[in-house]
Amino acid sequence: MSNIPETGRTRRVTIRLVVLQILVLSLLATLGGRLWYLQIRNAKEYTAKATGNHIREVVEPAVRGEILDASGRVLAGNETRLVVSVSRTSLMQQKDGGKAVLARLADVLGMPAKDVQEKVRLCDAKTPQPCWNGSPYQPIPVTKEATTQQAMQIMERREDFPGVTAQPTAVRRYTGAEGANLAQVLGYLSPVTDDEVSKTATKSGLDRYLPADQIGRAGLESVYDRDLRGTAGITQLEVDNLGRVIGTAGAVAPQTGDNLVTSIDARVQKVVEDNLVQAMNDARNTFDKVTNRNYEADSGAAVVMDVHTGRIIAMASAPTYDPNLWVGGISGKDYQSLTSKESNFPLLNRAIQGQSAPGSTFKVISTTAAVQAGYSLDGTYPCPKSMTIGGREFKNFESESFGSITLEKALEVSCDTVFYGLANDQWLKDGGIKPKKDPADWFFKTAHEFGLGAKTGIDLPSEVTGRVPDRQWKQSFYDNNKDAWCAQAQKGGTSFSDQIAKENCVDGYQMRAGDAVNFAIGQGDTLVTPVQMARIYSALANGGTFYRPTIAKAVISPGGDLVREIAPHEDAKFPGDQKLLSYINQATEGVVKSGTAAWKFSQAGWPQDKIALHAKTGTAEVEGKQTTSWLTTYSKDYAVVMTISQGGTGSGGSGDAVRRIYQAMYGVDDKGNIDNGKALLPAPQGELPKFNPDGTAIIKPASYTADPAPAGPVAGTPAPAAAQAAAAPALVPAPALLDPAAAQAAPAAAFLDQTPPADRPASYTAADAALEPGRGPGRGRA
Repeated sequence: MSNIPETGRTRRVTIRLVVLQILVLSLLATLGGRLWYLQIRNAKEYTAKATGNHIREVVEPAVRGEILDASGRVLAGNETRLVVSVSRTSLMQQKDGGKAVLARLADVLGMPAKDVQEKVRLCDAKTPQPCWNGSPYQPIPVTKEATTQQAMQIMERREDFPGVTAQPTAVRRYTGAEGANLAQVLGYLSPVTDDEVSKTATKSGLDRYLPADQIGRAGLESVYDRDLRGTAGITQLEVDNLGRVIGTAGAVAPQTGDNLVTSIDARVQKVVEDNLVQAMNDARNTFDKVTNRNYEADSGAAVVMDVHTGRIIAMASAPTYDPNLWVGGISGKDYQSLTSKESNFPLLNRAIQGQSAPGSTFKVISTTAAVQAGYSLDGTYPCPKSMTIGGREFKNFESESFGSITLEKALEVSCDTVFYGLANDQWLKDGGIKPKKDPADWFFKTAHEFGLGAKTGIDLPSEVTGRVPDRQWKQSFYDNNKDAWCAQAQKGGTSFSDQIAKENCVDGYQMRAGDAVNFAIGQGDTLVTPVQMARIYSALANGGTFYRPTIAKAVISPGGDLVREIAPHEDAKFPGDQKLLSYINQATEGVVKSGTAAWKFSQAGWPQDKIALHAKTGTAEVEGKQTTSWLTTYSKDYAVVMTISQGGTGSGGSGDAVRRIYQAMYGVDDKGNIDNGKALLPAPQGELPKFNPDGTAIIKPASYTADPAPAGPVAGTPAPAAAQAAAAPALVPAPALLDPAAAQAAPAAAFLDQTPPADRPASYTAADAALEPGRGPGRGRA
């Protein structure tokens, strides 16, 4: 028997009570420790946080700086509009989620209720445009074109429109100064996202994004966003526990962004855009004897560069559209049209993103390579109508034969077989199909020295590198494509691509004779961009300096003071000596006087004896497509490059357009007479514009305005964009900003950058394919 009193408790119950007591004491100790930590150890920190709970920040966006052309004309500016915005926070507090408020708002604004509802919904992966991709706590603009009467109705009936505001706001506007649109160069804006705001929350100044910020997403707007954006103003309001304002805790005024002066001349830009359009339309009316149909001329680009600095005077790309479609948020329909294959991707800036074989414009590089390899400038080289290399026939263009000629004559008449012979000879010296351990590879090496296969470093986003198909590239390309080639070869097809696949499956990594000779005439797997070629021909013109292409010249304060100048940058030097440079200059002048471009220049009335031009034509072949037209030219002041995809021969497709660009810049009429008073830019403009005390540029009246080209917009421009551009009213800047006599209406066509909206990451697989043509056979492959 147990001597434990009969208390009703067993040993098990006692143990459980003890454990429970321990747990309770442990919890009390933990709670006490936590209270000590919060109220004593970190008292100051949490007191500060508690104090901050009654502070609310009201953000006042800064006025964005303007983008100006070289003379101070406003290319991207601001205009005041009545903006009606809606707070999603207020809408969510309504019983019906704000549907009734939005319906009343739509009625006042004269908009479909569905359109208003779509504008205030938040973007995500499943929500198409239109939608809001900014912070959900920021007022969302519904329209930026409200009338005064509409604004008064909203503000006088605040009880019917909770969370709705109508107030004057500075809105971005791409002015179309002098009729030049420049959207691909200028870029566009869009609101910051929640993720961007969160990532910069601990930063300050320009490094911090606020929910009301609009930031550059493409073009100059993106590259120079920090300079242009300014600093938003912040007012700190004290509120009670019900959210009612009871006082002000402090305020910081907004600071206007700086202005950006560019090297673009709006008048020259207009001429370049018009003549690119005209050249493409002319090509579409020209019969192609090879394919037995008119040329398609589906896209093109043109660049005008100051040869002494690398600064861009004009840059055009087609197909085109109106950049103001982005202002206030682009519609889903328009965005779809701009990213579709049917429209041929007008978002792409083909001046820096368009890649194609350069054709015979590449031969100045091959000439330099040949001389570096030891071939004499005084020697002569056979130019038969064709050559048999590796068991295959390589023809001269149009099967012409010029006998034994110099390298100068080979450039002038664009003889392919001269360069076939030189390249094949070097290929054999490097070991042929069984290369030496360290082959010289003069042609590939020289192409790299000219800057090909790498970005030029131009101050625009999304530039591509082009391609130099050297031995390293061949091996990498083989490793990535061997399986696909072998799979295609097993199908037993008989097309040209099937034959290539069979060869490549076995030894696609080898540098064959056909690869070498095609490269020497700018064919095969070689890819370049227009801005790369403009840089190369500028170096030929200026004595051998390769400048980094730039568009921005200086950052100017809102008051007109210089913040910083963006000086020209020398990247490299011509790899040959001055004798070779002079030799090439003489040859390229011969192209204009009596060579492949003579019928479009000296024989068409150009005053070659007074304003010497140099040129090289290129007609690049692409498997399955019509030929690409290339014309690379330069004077003592400018390099002008134009290319048109499926546009015909170099001089035939681009010759007239390039000549007209020079005529406008130098004041030359069709008979060859020169009138300096009509010249748009007889010499590059080096100085910065002058500014009034209020910061506005002093614009000199234009002495000459080029006649508009007779052509309309490029066919293939997306219909919705073109329609909106045509319907847009002409913008006439204020007299303080631009002389009214010089102002013109904005054209229906413009240009845009590749970068999609932040919330709409588009797939550019198809676009990349459009920019990189199929690997063509050139004029033979061995």
